[in-house]
Amino acid sequence: MTAVKTNERPGTRAVLSSYHASAYKFREVLNLIRGRDIKTAREILAGLEREVASVIGKLLDSAVANAVNNDRISEDELFVASCYADEGPTMKRFRARARGRAGALRKRTAHVTVIVARMEDDQLKVVRSKRDAEEANRRARRVARTRGNAAAKKVVAGNDQPESVKAVEAETVAEIAEPSPEVEMPVVEADQVEETDAVETEASRGGQDAPEAAEVADEAAESTESQEEEN
Repeated sequence: MTAVKTNERPGTRAVLSSYHASAYKFREVLNLIRGRDIKTAREILAGLEREVASVIGKLLDSAVANAVNNDRISEDELFVASCYADEGPTMKRFRARARGRAGALRKRTAHVTVIVARMEDDQLKVVRSKRDAEEANRRARRVARTRGNAAAKKVVAGNDQPESVKAVEAETVAEIAEPSPEVEMPVVEADQVEETDAVETEASRGGQDAPEAAEVADEAAESTESQEEEN
């Protein structure tokens, strides 16, 4: 039994003829989506930063639309059965070079074909179970994120704090708000202040120590009292 040729595989196809790009550039991208389901193939093409990737994406959409409208096949059941690029006509041009020479330019073209077909029942079950698991995980993460945001809002509002924590916070606030007791400063009489100033002045003028200056001040006071008594 001979194998089925690539261009004779069953399925719905879309063909792009004589596009101005080399077949090599198309083949590098086509090798990434061959055998993939439609959703995965589109995600791969969307993540590629190449000009031919957008062209292949449009061609894939055309093949899927043909399968849905003409063959009445659901898009979720389709996969890329085959895809290939053939060389098209090459336009020959030249570029002027030094000393009157001409450099050859070859502008390549390519014919691109994408074939989509319905997946087998076993393969379809595997793909559907995988999609259901991904959707369940996505839903679980979304619910967990929503509950986490709600819990955070409750913590900020203080609705879910226990009574003991609230009591400790109230006591701390009361202690901070209570004024501190005043400290009584000792009262100094005016006479003591004058005597102290006099002693300090004498010590600064004569360069004497504080005890000697005090003795001098006492002697001066005694002499003054004795003169007053004689008078």
